[in-house]
Amino acid sequence: MQDDIKAALEVLQKGGVILYPTDTIWGLGCDACNEEAVKRIYAIKNRIDSKSMLVLMENASLLDRYVDEVPEIAFDLIELTDKPLTIIYDGAKNLAKNLVADDGSIGIRFTTEAFSSDLIRRFKKPIVSTSANISGKPSPACFVEISQEIIDAVDYVVKYRQNDIQKAVQSSIMKLGRGGEIKIIRE
Repeated sequence: MQDDIKAALEVLQKGGVILYPTDTIWGLGCDACNEEAVKRIYAIKNRIDSKSMLVLMENASLLDRYVDEVPEIAFDLIELTDKPLTIIYDGAKNLAKNLVADDGSIGIRFTTEAFSSDLIRRFKKPIVSTSANISGKPSPACFVEISQEIIDAVDYVVKYRQNDIQKAVQSSIMKLGRGGEIKIIRE
C-alpha cells in the first residue's frame, strides 16, 4: 500500500488523475484545488462541468478552510455517522472553481478507509472523488467492473484493493443550509 500511496502522491502533486479505492466506490481523483486536473476528470467522464463532484477530506477540523460557514451540527453528524456520509455545504472556498456547483456549494465526505485517508493526510489537501465511470453509465461496484476506457485515461491506477470483490456501499447524502437546516438527498 505504501508504494501505491507514494506513486499516487507524485501524480496528484503534478496535477494528474488517479483511479483509487475509497470508503465507498473506486473513484477518479485529483487535486481538488487544481482547475486543470478537475477539467481532465470531466473530460474522462465525458461529463458536463455544471454537474459538480465531491471531495474527500481526512479531518473535519479542516472544514473551515474550504467552507465559508460550517453549521455546528455538521461536526455532530460527521462524528455520529456509522456509514459514509457526504454533506453538501453552501459557500465553498479555496477549491477549483470548476469543482464548485453553480449555487456555490460543495459536497464533502470524510473517509476512514485506509488507503484514501492516508493519501489525503499526506497530500494535505482535499482530493476529488467521483465514480470511475463514463457519465450516464452504471457506477462500478468493484474494480473489475471499471471500463478499460477509464483505466487507460488516468495517470495512475492504484493496485491496492483491486482484487476486493465486496460490493461498494453508496454514501448517504444530505445538504446543510447555513442556518443548520438539513435536507436528506439520499439515505
